[in-house]
This record gives sequence, structure tokens and C-alpha cells, in this order.
Amino acid sequence: MPPAQADPRLDAIATWLASLWPDRRFSLAPASADASFRRYLRVNWIDGATDNDTIGATQVVMDAPPSHEDVGPWLHVQTLFHAAGVHVPAVLAQEAEQGFLLLSDLGSITFLSALTASNADALYREATDSVIRIQLASRSGQLPAYDRVLLKRELDLFPDWYIGKHVPITFSDDQRNTLAAVFDKILAVNLAEPPVYVHRDYHSRNLMLTQPGQSSFADGIAEVSVGMSVGIIDFQDAVYGPISYDLASLFKDAYIEWEEERVLDWLVRYWEKARKSGLPVRADFGDFFRDYEWMGVQRHIKVLGIFARLYHRDGKDAYLKDMPLVARYLRGACQRYRELGPLLRLLDQIENRQIQVGYTF
Repeated sequence: MPPAQADPRLDAIATWLASLWPDRRFSLAPASADASFRRYLRVNWIDGATDNDTIGATQVVMDAPPSHEDVGPWLHVQTLFHAAGVHVPAVLAQEAEQGFLLLSDLGSITFLSALTASNADALYREATDSVIRIQLASRSGQLPAYDRVLLKRELDLFPDWYIGKHVPITFSDDQRNTLAAVFDKILAVNLAEPPVYVHRDYHSRNLMLTQPGQSSFADGIAEVSVGMSVGIIDFQDAVYGPISYDLASLFKDAYIEWEEERVLDWLVRYWEKARKSGLPVRADFGDFFRDYEWMGVQRHIKVLGIFARLYHRDGKDAYLKDMPLVARYLRGACQRYRELGPLLRLLDQIENRQIQVGYTF
């Protein structure tokens, strides 16, 4: 059996925790990883809970190597979202210079693993209520602006990585010009929306089924009980931008799909609550729905580029299986709006559908 690889950062985390509680025994185990350089480790206290009952028997260490990650944005957004009244991990200790944060444990049950046909209405109601709380707390100047530069940078991932690296076509100058014109139309709709705090990755893998005041639930619980709460993670990239963005992220989820009629009902319920709460959503639901659809177009163009980059640059192939659903969302919106027809025709060429649908380039 080969020897275990050295892990200096794991050793440093163990030394840090031992310095905080020198009389306590603990073990460390992988909790989760994400698409960045961060990783998360679950701290299991062998002697049970610490003296502080709010800490509980387990916690989570965020390991964010300073050469690649900055914990500052995460800490700032955590403060804003906690003040908004949503359930985010509490910061129990930090060693920011090394990139270590000790956090309360929101458990291991994601919405993705918990969602069923019978509990979806209740879980999405909780999730949209949390979005409304975050949006109501919004103030300009607290988060980076989700401006044209940033939105366009995300769109450019599509020609650079999805078309440039992932699909076997030659992208002509005419097609590039066509895509640039469509991007301008998408950005005009996105930037006309009222701005609020935007989580920016608000979906079923970043929402936890948890309960305030408890560290976690046993694995396997999939039904909603009284007192359940949405735990929100992975919010360090939050921005100040279009009000429909987190709804598009939540309801056009790259990892799970629901029938359109049900999603429309959830979206209407959000819109009604948002209006009653005084949020600046469009007065007409049809206008809001168009904003939501076009925001989804921007997001799905970006996501296809990101998934392609994760595979071709970073060697992470787990996201390839999710590409067809993202492309289907994108195609569905393009079919609804005549202005997005040039993008639909480009998607047809990418997927070699142009002969099937009765036209050629």
C-alpha cells in the first residue's frame, strides 16, 4: 500500500485547532470541495460538544489557500447575509492569513439530495423566502457591481471555452459578429433590471436542509419537518445586480429539472411576495418573466463556458453530464424570443441540427 501523500495544509489546520482547544481530541474528514481551490473539512470532536453549546459536536473548516483564494469576500458577505436574517454558517474562529475559517456545520444534506416531488413546494418556498430577505437588505456600495463589464466577461466564456475548446466547429468572423450583437441585446435587458444583492450561485447544491441551532441532521432525511431552514453556502462571489438573477439560478438549476408549469407557479408566488414586500420587481408579471428568461440566457451561456473550462483546463469532467440540461434551458428561452433567433441558429449549428430544422448557413 503506497504511503499517504503529505498534506502540509492539513497539518497546519490540525495545529491551529489544537491551539484553540488544547485539551480536546478531534478528527478531520473531507466535507466537500467546490470548483475553486477551496476545500472543506469536517471537524469531529471525539469528546462530544465543546463547552460552548452553540458550537456543537461538529464544525467545518474552510481551507482557502491564500495564494489562490481570499477569505475576505466570504467574511463580508457572511456578515451581510446574516444581518439579512438568513441561515448562513457562523464564524467560530479564523486564521485569515493562512486562509482558515472554522464554521458552524450546516450538515451534509443538500437540497439536491433532499428534493422530492412531495417536498419541493415547501423547500422552494423556503428558498424564495430567503432570497426575498437577502434582497430586502440590499444597499448599494456593499458588494461589487454586476455591471456590463462583469456580465460580458462571463458571456465571453462561451466563445472562448465552449465554442473555442469544446465543440468541433470553426467559428467564423460572421458568427462571432452575430454572437456579439446577441450579447449586446442580452446585456441591455439584464442591465435594465433593478439591482439587489445577488448570491450568484443560488441552486440546489448550495442550499442545505438544516435547522437553526443544530449542527446537522442525520444522513438520509428527505422530508420537510416543522422548523426546517434553508442553509446557504458558497456565497463569496455575491454581487449587486439584476433582481431576477438568483431566481433564474434557482429555478433553471443545472443539476435538477422540474416541469415548467410547476416552476411558473413558484415564480409567480415569489413575484407576488416580492411586490408585497416592496421589492422593485416589475409591476407586470409578463415583464418580470421576460427579465427572468433573459437573465437565464446570460447565466446558461456563462455556465456552458465554465463547465467547458473546468473540463479542458482543470481536468474536471464531472460537469459534462450537466451540460445537456443547461443547453436545453438555453434553447428553450431562445425559442420564445424572436430577438434570440440568431443565437438559436448558432446553437443548431453547434449541435449539427441545422439540416433537421430546415435551413443551412
